[in-house]
Amino acid sequence: MKQKRPKIVLITGGVRSGKSFFAEKLAGNIGTKVTFIATAQGFDEEMTDRIAKHRANRPVHWETYEEPYQVAQVIQKVGEKTEVVLIDCLTLLVSNLMQNYREDTSNNNLAKNIIKQIKEIVRESLQCSATVIIVSNEVGLGLVPANPMGRFFRDILGQVNQIIGADADRVYFMTAGIPLLIKGKSDEAYF
Repeated sequence: MKQKRPKIVLITGGVRSGKSFFAEKLAGNIGTKVTFIATAQGFDEEMTDRIAKHRANRPVHWETYEEPYQVAQVIQKVGEKTEVVLIDCLTLLVSNLMQNYREDTSNNNLAKNIIKQIKEIVRESLQCSATVIIVSNEVGLGLVPANPMGRFFRDILGQVNQIIGADADRVYFMTAGIPLLIKGKSDEAYF
């Protein structure tokens, strides 16, 4: 009997916990046609080098879209043509969407816009035939950020992770390179 593929998989955890490595391994085990959506932008030399290393580590037959803002539109475009969509990462997407943050104003509209875009990602993910794997950082486990922008980012990313997690078939929390399944049923066929 053929195993049912998960629809949405959220992989979260701290920085350098092994999220991307695990997500790429999982994507390759679920299907051979993988579309990778990269949300990072190379604003400085260190980040440009980091992006280049990530590109070099991906299988060459994976289709890659470098899209820092319109992730839902990419899912809509490729979701019926691929087996797996891998979004790496939601943390950078939210950071990109925060470009209109203003410390001296209410950011309610900005928060609403970010949540709207995340709900569009969920909607497109649920409608397409591909499995959608989403990587995101868990930033709420550390210190309270020292400035309003940092607190806004922590809070909105926490909300975004909850939105994705609510509709995900599986949620993994990564620690020390070890995936801990915290939602859904384990399916060893994909590991």
